[in-house]
Amino acid sequence: MAIFRQTNDPYGQQGGSRFGGSRKRNVGGGIVLAIILAGFALCKYYSQSQFNEVTGATQHIGITAEQEIELGLQSMPTMIEEYGGLHPDENAQRMVKQIGQKVVQNSSARETPYQYDFHLLNNPEVVNAFALPGGQVFITAALFNKLENEDQLAGVFGHEIGHVVARHGAERIAKEELTQGLTGAAVVASGDYSTAQAAQMIAGLVNMSYGRDQELQSDDLGVRFMTQSGYNPEALIGVMQILESASGGQQQPEFLSTHPSPANRVEKIKEAIEKYKDLAPKPN
Repeated sequence: MAIFRQTNDPYGQQGGSRFGGSRKRNVGGGIVLAIILAGFALCKYYSQSQFNEVTGATQHIGITAEQEIELGLQSMPTMIEEYGGLHPDENAQRMVKQIGQKVVQNSSARETPYQYDFHLLNNPEVVNAFALPGGQVFITAALFNKLENEDQLAGVFGHEIGHVVARHGAERIAKEELTQGLTGAAVVASGDYSTAQAAQMIAGLVNMSYGRDQELQSDDLGVRFMTQSGYNPEALIGVMQILESASGGQQQPEFLSTHPSPANRVEKIKEAIEKYKDLAPKPN
């Protein structure tokens, strides 16, 4: 962009005197424009509010559930390819889909408009599970093979369904748009790319913290959905232990990680188990 272009005119004579009178006016104009850009970004972000019936929270989101579904479906082929394709074991795929749908259909997640589907990825090395906006949920073979029972798999899916239900993907899209708008305003105001880099770094730390909150909320919702669907929510603690073991003890300080430490998550999970214990199905 022209805003980063350096001029070969050392005296600022392009449209002004050698003493920089025009340059002062440009700086002032840049600040005004930066304020307008920042104000627009903030107004857009805070004016986009939608109430989430399942979580009971009002969220700053600018897309509809239908758009989330479409976004997830469009992204799915790329994600499948990135993780080595779908696992060829049809029985394992069937198990994954059955348990995932059991968690959805017997919990509050069924009240949402999303198109849930569950997939086992043919990646034996990366221990991971994730959900795309709109309901497409994935688990790698590396994590699947480490799980000890059906309850732990339900715990993984409960957590990922939590991301979908809480609309974390849509929240991150809105937050990223806000970050980009404010960073652009900082560049306009300063005309200094190094300032933009600093703004990006600060924004990155803010978004990391925001991501940790999302992970903890998904753990909480995962316990809720597991309990409602008749699974043992304490199995999610076992999943945390598996993840900690898989990391080999090599992890960043929690402050600089997008995921909370497993120890922190276990304490929150125990609190959620106590909170949701009355939601368990009553024996006939």
